[in-house]
Amino acid sequence: MKKRVWTILLISVLMVCLVTFTAQASGLMDFFRSQEENVTISREEYERLKKYEKLDRVMQYVKLWYYQEPDEDKMLEGAMQGMLLSLEDPYSFYYNPEDWTSLWEDDQGEYAGIGLNLLGSYLDYSVTIIRVFDDTPAQKAGVRKGDLLVRVEDIEVDAYSMQEAVDVMRGDVGEEVEIEVLRGGEYITFTMPRAIIHVNRVESCMLDNHVGYIALYEFAGDCQTEFGNALTKLQQQGAKALVVDLRDNPGGWVDGAVEIADLFMDKGMLAYSLDRYGAKDPMNTKDGKTEIPVVFLVNENSASASEILAGGMHDLGMAKLVGVKTFGKGVIQNVIPLDGMNIEASEDGFQMTIAQYYFPSGTAIHKVGIEPDVVVEMPEELQNEYFELGDMADPQLKAAWEEAVKMIK
Repeated sequence: MKKRVWTILLISVLMVCLVTFTAQASGLMDFFRSQEENVTISREEYERLKKYEKLDRVMQYVKLWYYQEPDEDKMLEGAMQGMLLSLEDPYSFYYNPEDWTSLWEDDQGEYAGIGLNLLGSYLDYSVTIIRVFDDTPAQKAGVRKGDLLVRVEDIEVDAYSMQEAVDVMRGDVGEEVEIEVLRGGEYITFTMPRAIIHVNRVESCMLDNHVGYIALYEFAGDCQTEFGNALTKLQQQGAKALVVDLRDNPGGWVDGAVEIADLFMDKGMLAYSLDRYGAKDPMNTKDGKTEIPVVFLVNENSASASEILAGGMHDLGMAKLVGVKTFGKGVIQNVIPLDGMNIEASEDGFQMTIAQYYFPSGTAIHKVGIEPDVVVEMPEELQNEYFELGDMADPQLKAAWEEAVKMIK
């Protein structure tokens, strides 16, 4: 089981209890329908199962009387998805076997698709393209960062249908997919072939005046190892301060954020989560740190694990923030396999929001975001501009670099 903020839920396990109540099998799903068998369960378990009697009755009617042979697996999949959608939480949803496979392919950093990173809004449920990968079908077709994704084939895209849209954009290499985006009030349609997408999660370079620069695009795979290697290389090149670019980073695995913070922190608490029962789960770092001042560069699409990393260190007085207010995703999801606890062995699974997180001071940022120390808006004419790595024509990067220079002793 893995923690995810794009993080802990325990699957409730069906417990058959000792002798307390005997239920005649007459209305509790097929398991209890036998006229000849008695099953001994607790009253609590009986009442729990009885809640599903109507659902089972609908299933039986469909199996017997629907005008065509129904696909029972598809019906069950729809029921599971429906339960999670009824929470009205865009971060809680079911992964069918195809989705489940794609999820772990993404984590490995290679998949067949068109090369987009998406972020769904909790405010208006729109879906923004926050990154177009280099040398991919999407880039070659002219899709831009900042475009709103509104349709993929026949799927109208919003935060709730985003995962379904992602599944459609995946597929066999060479086969075409059609998407529609909204850009500056104009709807634009693109058709492009799928290709193998190689995801680079970390890039780095040296800036002037002994400032190192690391762009971290998402918290997935072995990003913490890549980040650590980049930091070591920059220090060997003489870096005395660091700019970490988290702009358009939608988050990912919380553990990655904590491990990266651990590079800059001694033993302590970066943040903590609280579930509905008030149980506190601290996100702790260990002793041993790199002595280098850090500036985090953030924007309106810096979300989830990005906010935990930057916001937690900022809350502790260990980093400065430059840019614009962050996204404000202050809740944590668990990704749970449905075939036992083994992710690799499971065919499907789901994710669900299970807690809200807080910084050490007790500050919560869900639907609020984090205000940077130095606010630097990206000029409208540069909103969708592509800057080369470390290009000081990027006004937000230049401002972060200036703050980093000030921190060098």
